[in-house]
Amino acid sequence: MRGKEDLKRAVCEAIDRRSERIVGLGEAIMDQPELGFKEQQTARRVSEVFGELELEHQRELALTGVKARLKGKRKGPTLALMGELDALIVPDHPRADPATGAAHACGHNAQIAGLMGAAYGLAEAGITDELAGEIAFFAVPAEEYVEIEYRLQLVKEGKTTFLGGKSELVELGHFDDIDMAVMIHSSSPDHAEGSMGIASSSNGFLAKNVRFIGQAAHAGAAPEKGVNALNAATLGLSAINAQRETFRDQDCVRVHPIITKGGDLVNIIPSDVRLETYVRAKTAEAIVDAASRVDACLKGAAMAMRCQVEINTVPGNLPLNNDPILRDIFRSNAATIFDEDGFRDYPHGGGSTDAGDLSQLMPVLHPVMAGAHGEPHSVDWHIADKQHGYVSPAKTLAMMAVDLLADDAAMGRRVVDEFTPGMSRDEYLREQQGVFRTELFDGVA
Repeated sequence: MRGKEDLKRAVCEAIDRRSERIVGLGEAIMDQPELGFKEQQTARRVSEVFGELELEHQRELALTGVKARLKGKRKGPTLALMGELDALIVPDHPRADPATGAAHACGHNAQIAGLMGAAYGLAEAGITDELAGEIAFFAVPAEEYVEIEYRLQLVKEGKTTFLGGKSELVELGHFDDIDMAVMIHSSSPDHAEGSMGIASSSNGFLAKNVRFIGQAAHAGAAPEKGVNALNAATLGLSAINAQRETFRDQDCVRVHPIITKGGDLVNIIPSDVRLETYVRAKTAEAIVDAASRVDACLKGAAMAMRCQVEINTVPGNLPLNNDPILRDIFRSNAATIFDEDGFRDYPHGGGSTDAGDLSQLMPVLHPVMAGAHGEPHSVDWHIADKQHGYVSPAKTLAMMAVDLLADDAAMGRRVVDEFTPGMSRDEYLREQQGVFRTELFDGVA
């Protein structure tokens, strides 16, 4: 039986033989970005690779997800290697879809390319007889929490239960057979120091859709007969801004609303004004506290302008906690590609990911590796170094799989045994379902 280093060498050589295909896949997805729960073409590309490798796989999981399995010779834990299918809305990005504004301005195209590269390496290296357990290659939809109204309509129509991909996959039971999960996000020197790194944790959030309901009137001839919903909304935004000094620094609270509808016509007093916001924080308790303050600001504004406000609250992501053992395994393998001195332990992150939801249920790792340039979610984001951006994550994922499942999966069993879940699957589903709430507050009553 070969040692781990020999197995890693074999999978990396197999990935190198497929490097042109891996890069081409990443670039093709970059040029065909799709928004969450709509990733039909990207899912088709993933399915084609699994078919090429003769891996049995499931399609249309949570509408567009694709999941394949590679079995070792002996029983053991199941490791999920993940990549996210969806893009963002960044219409000014040079490779945005002109019809939808979708753009891969966060590197999910690289995630999928890396996932497929790992599948090539692990399936074609001839090492499965030396592994215990299984590897699930899981392309998951809708990580970016966008198009909230569209997703709420999916819920209303019974097509989904939740607005995020991994939450929906948990609801449908597609993570019930997974013991631990790993993915790798792209990083850029314009955003973070080092060639590779990881934050121990990052924020969770919930989302709010808000509608101020006033009374239309002629804006020039009789404004006094109207109730200006836009003024109410701006008061609400000002009140939220005034709350910022009340948030504790250690809770890392982030509230960032936008106006999605400011009225109908300039000569009519706005009667229907709409906002969206996230309420982010480091802990579930801090999220709930900050959200209650936001609600108070919105209701106070409605009282001041004597109008109504409808607040629709929906679950977002739970805070992310990265597993420390998986962190060390990532670091040791990524260091064979990048210089060890390039590793960084990052501080708690203000952004959010639905990998956080999984991290409450199982050991999860969500690190970053260099290869991109530009700021995430911005017009200048792109994979600048094709080898490091697409191929290096594939090698790292594959080598981590070897570490976790070789030697009768001793390391994988340790990861699972030493993990303490924050909640059970049923508790998670109840908690997230409990966030859904619509409240109509009458500022006149």
